[in-house]
Amino acid sequence: QAQAGWLQHDFGHLSVFKKSSWNHIVHKFVIGHLKGASANWWNHRHFQHHAKPNIFQKDPDVNMLHIFVLGDTQPVEYGKKKLKYLPYNHQHEYFFLIFPPLLIPVYFQIQIISTMIKRRFWADLAWAISYYMRYFITYIPFYGVLGSLSLLTFVRFLESHWFVWVTQMNHIPMEIDGEKHRDWLSSQVAATCNIEQSFFNDWFTGHLNFQIEH
Repeated sequence: QAQAGWLQHDFGHLSVFKKSSWNHIVHKFVIGHLKGASANWWNHRHFQHHAKPNIFQKDPDVNMLHIFVLGDTQPVEYGKKKLKYLPYNHQHEYFFLIFPPLLIPVYFQIQIISTMIKRRFWADLAWAISYYMRYFITYIPFYGVLGSLSLLTFVRFLESHWFVWVTQMNHIPMEIDGEKHRDWLSSQVAATCNIEQSFFNDWFTGHLNFQIEH
């Protein structure tokens, strides 16, 4: 599932086939039929991220719903406004209990399903349904309904940790702030860092350790 996530990312960026239409078709197949998610949801979210990386109110990847404060300016802003939704002085401790285990199994799943229904992404919904049909037809004879649901949740739980570590390491250590109206290239470099290249890192990150070049 994690590797399928990196694969759909490449198709979503139209970077595998020369023809964009082929990339779009295979993207829907990989993210829909192999992962049970929505290509339109991913495109809308990911293109915002690349347009304005690490910019509050514009990059959905740094919208932490008041659960975490990021960067140098947001903690100061919350302090001045006395906004304390959670004990942020302990966020480095509760991060491990909330963000990695719950992002994909809970937050993304709710967001994906609600987005497909609200925005009437019926083709994406059909692809996602095909994933769940194939999954349960395959596993219910072996593990039953409850066992199959438990396995699915556990896989999402592991994938979520994997996804969080990769996506956090190449953006979150960098500048996170409001809109500074930089040119596009400067905004990318200010918000992006690479991770040391190795055979394992290349595989583990789906080559997103080369985030600057990406």
